Amino acid sequence: MVRRTALLSGTLAAAALSLVAAGLGTMGAVAAPSGEQAAVSSTEADHSTHQMLMAPPPGEWIPVDEPVEGIEPNPDAPFAEHREFQANCSVSHTGDDDPIVYPSMPGESHNHTFMGNDTTDAYTDEASLDAGETSCVVPGDRSAYWMPTMYNGDEEVRPIGPQVIYYKSGIRDHESVRPFPTGLRYVVGNPMQTEDEFGSHPGFVKGWECGDDYGNTTFPTDCPAGSQLNVRFQAPSCWDGRHLDSPNHQDHMAYPVVENNQNVCPDSHPVAVPMIEFKMAFPVDGDTSQVRLASGPAYSFHYDFFNSWDEATLAALVEHCINGGLQCDTRGYDQFHPDEGAVLDENHELP
Repeated sequence: MVRRTALLSGTLAAAALSLVAAGLGTMGAVAAPSGEQAAVSSTEADHSTHQMLMAPPPGEWIPVDEPVEGIEPNPDAPFAEHREFQANCSVSHTGDDDPIVYPSMPGESHNHTFMGNDTTDAYTDEASLDAGETSCVVPGDRSAYWMPTMYNGDEEVRPIGPQVIYYKSGIRDHESVRPFPTGLRYVVGNPMQTEDEFGSHPGFVKGWECGDDYGNTTFPTDCPAGSQLNVRFQAPSCWDGRHLDSPNHQDHMAYPVVENNQNVCPDSHPVAVPMIEFKMAFPVDGDTSQVRLASGPAYSFHYDFFNSWDEATLAALVEHCINGGLQCDTRGYDQFHPDEGAVLDENHELP
């Protein structure tokens, strides 16, 4: 591919469509707990009501120019404990926009913290991303990444410096992983998920943590001086090979399934692509009782991705690091296998 060529009824139906359009699909969700719901603060309740009132329009299936077939996984493929590289990006700006869920609707979203492409706003598309600059370490990564903004009381909390964004293999046969197509976009997680759904989500890694306190679905109550609030969350890594987006911004993607004790892509989503993992660090310590996300409580954490990598750069990193079973840094260099060399030069560009 050449770069840049480019039913329910009545009230129930309306409510379901609103949730689906908001990127609230069932991917990785579990049933809500039975019995009484836990009490929520007035702030959380008000925010939930705001989300329902601001329900976005339904999205649409966006076909890829050239459909892609999956590579049959090799059950005898060599195992590699690490098969990854980093695409670390700094925060560029914040704003009440979401070009995936609320396209061309400025100010309609809860506030987001944007990383990567510095042009990202409600009107973002493939052309605007291609023309933009990036806060990512690799100049060829003009992708847009965003997540709900964190507040400590009324003060906005922005992560400082490049944040770790891993690109990994989500399946055992790392040799069959392919690069993303330009323009692929999706939502990871669900801002309306319950605490139980967040904790059991297939993308959940260690939840919220600070110091030695980890595995939390809510914010730790007190963080040691000098520590930060961290969260890690993984994206689906199996693609249907046919669509750049779907009505709920999730159905064209899926998490791997287990077959014969191996992680593989399901038949419905046969194309293995890099598994993105956010590892975000928010500069908050001490008392966290006033910490919240723009989307609600800690377990409303989610994020969005809109791919705009230079295709040659992404392909080289995927082949060398993921397919090659290496633990690479942002240049595609594995310090444990220095003889394998690096993909990018000292300026993080292809030589």
